[in-house]
Amino acid sequence: MTTAPHPAADGIWEHLRLMPGALADGSELAADTEAAIVVTEGQIRWIGASATLPAGFSALPRFDGGSALVTPGLVDCHTHLVYGGQRANEFAMRLAGASYEEISRAGGGIVSSVRATRAADEDELFAQAAPRLEQLLADGVCAIEIKSGYGLALEHERKQLRVARRLGEHYGVTVRTTFLGAHALPPEYTGRSQDYIDLVCREMLPALAAEGLVDAVDVFCERIAFSLTETEQVFQAAQRLGLPVKLHAEQLSDMGGAALAARYGALSCDHIEHLSADGIAAMRASGTVAVLLPGAYYTLRDTHLPPIDALREAGVPMAVSTDHNPGTSPALSLLLMANMACTLFRLTVPEALAGITRHAARALGLQDTHGALGVGRPANFVLWRLHDSAELAYWLGQQAPRTIVRQGRVALDGLQIVPNARITS
Repeated sequence: MTTAPHPAADGIWEHLRLMPGALADGSELAADTEAAIVVTEGQIRWIGASATLPAGFSALPRFDGGSALVTPGLVDCHTHLVYGGQRANEFAMRLAGASYEEISRAGGGIVSSVRATRAADEDELFAQAAPRLEQLLADGVCAIEIKSGYGLALEHERKQLRVARRLGEHYGVTVRTTFLGAHALPPEYTGRSQDYIDLVCREMLPALAAEGLVDAVDVFCERIAFSLTETEQVFQAAQRLGLPVKLHAEQLSDMGGAALAARYGALSCDHIEHLSADGIAAMRASGTVAVLLPGAYYTLRDTHLPPIDALREAGVPMAVSTDHNPGTSPALSLLLMANMACTLFRLTVPEALAGITRHAARALGLQDTHGALGVGRPANFVLWRLHDSAELAYWLGQQAPRTIVRQGRVALDGLQIVPNARITS
């Protein structure tokens, strides 16, 4: 599988309208102000009202945005994108009345994806993950997290993380890899949970970190997964290696995982439907991001809403992600998740858009480079065929990007660059 190299985005991008909240410094342009962005060497060198464009940039090529709405590149901060097979049969089982826990205990769930992932080699996993990533990129995603956790053995966790790295290099997209070796207990360790956690902490994580394959460490802390004590052991191992932590927290019950994660300065706590007041207070104090995953909530037909009002009142930043995975959130549109965060969780449109840009970037530790537009940042932005930013969370199933600039290069979506270097529709 090969892709043609994208042309450089260097030049003046003009005739633009900035989404409210797009600028990293918190400033705003008036709604009727025409904006411009200057890109050189893959970075934003200037951004502001077109009328104030410095004369020193006048010789650069010009790209006509055609009054497009401009947003930062979207950030999908929680995915399990690399795995073997699929689990449509479990979708049918749930519709017939089986619970998430019943499916797991019957040998389905995560363990079924483990079998398929272990059976596939790296090239097969890459070939399966690539079209999934392509759909997310077409939605405007410019940075994405990809977790391991379907290998549950060193060689297979390594395989997943290597594929994640390959995807980033091949598609020219920022990929943050997260080691999720403590995702489920592998069949060969049935009844020996502590032995497996020892393996994760003493062998798997150190080896993968030494190979440069790990950007962060995650744990599934839940009744059907790992206890608080086991979770803390993994966090301590990550801490010794200087790696940040994240947590699948309070999805099915209140385990107190969020408060534990906050004590370790976690980047994020994700799912959090059963998050307590103590957990919220701890996350607020540590600056930990709450990652909302409406796709899993919807697929599991959950009825226990995350404590949105309490998070809002506490000022805890809320990110929104696809949680793409084969069992509980086979979602391939971050914009659809923004809509669902509004309709199911009652986020406002500005909250949802911040959730798929600046707060999602913060959940990955990328707040200085992604999720907002500013001088010195990599050029990651999207031009949309939309009149109002609310349309980003309004439409269902419409892919509206006009042009995507990712890592300083132009990824075109149905457009062509004409000889005078102006983009036309």
